[in-house]
Amino acid sequence: MFSPEGPTLRELAVQALSSVERGYDLLAPKFDHTPFRTPDSVLDAVASALKESGPYEDGLDLCCGTGAGVDVLATVCHGRVTGVDFSAGMLDEARGRSRPAGPRVSWVRADARALPFTAGFDLVVSFGAFGHFLPRELPGLFAQVHGVLRPGGCFAFPLVAPPRPYSPVYWMLLGFDTVMRVRNALWRPPFVMYYRAFRLGEVRRELEHAGFRVDLRALPEFGTRSDGSPRVRMVEARRAD
Repeated sequence: MFSPEGPTLRELAVQALSSVERGYDLLAPKFDHTPFRTPDSVLDAVASALKESGPYEDGLDLCCGTGAGVDVLATVCHGRVTGVDFSAGMLDEARGRSRPAGPRVSWVRADARALPFTAGFDLVVSFGAFGHFLPRELPGLFAQVHGVLRPGGCFAFPLVAPPRPYSPVYWMLLGFDTVMRVRNALWRPPFVMYYRAFRLGEVRRELEHAGFRVDLRALPEFGTRSDGSPRVRMVEARRAD
């Protein structure tokens, strides 16, 4: 699962026994060589869908990590692009990468649950970060996103269809979440990362409660499941005018 440039098992164990922030500070130099980075295929598919729903002026990548989502924003936004994350290590890696967008990209260290922005963005994206938020934190998180969007602004993120119970992936994710819950019950500080806690029905309900109009856009690049439903969707939540 990991390239030779990726972290060792010992490094991953040290990360997993740290806080979320400290863990990602440690992982940052090798993060792009792990399966935890959002695949380019997903980034490209979201960029294509956003080009159809745009245009957009200013964009924000929520929980930007090493900045892969900022690259998406740079292709669909005509104005400034901002990446925000609470890991200083991940932001250092993001700043060090070469980017075609140049000086119109900025990086801000902040907690997504307390964003230091006013309503100055037309588009907010996020990739692979929602497992770090407990279900009870979603109302506050979505309220923060709503508050930084201009009227009519869009909050967009990909969402993979949950695996079927007979799928090996289902049991792998269930096992991972179970291990993390046991770890957090026995060890402090907690490391919040649950793959099965972010579910479409609850997410849609909380987005609507936060004041968004929610649409689902299938990403055709990933095909459909046996029942005809999309394998991957893009959630497109609009702040009302």
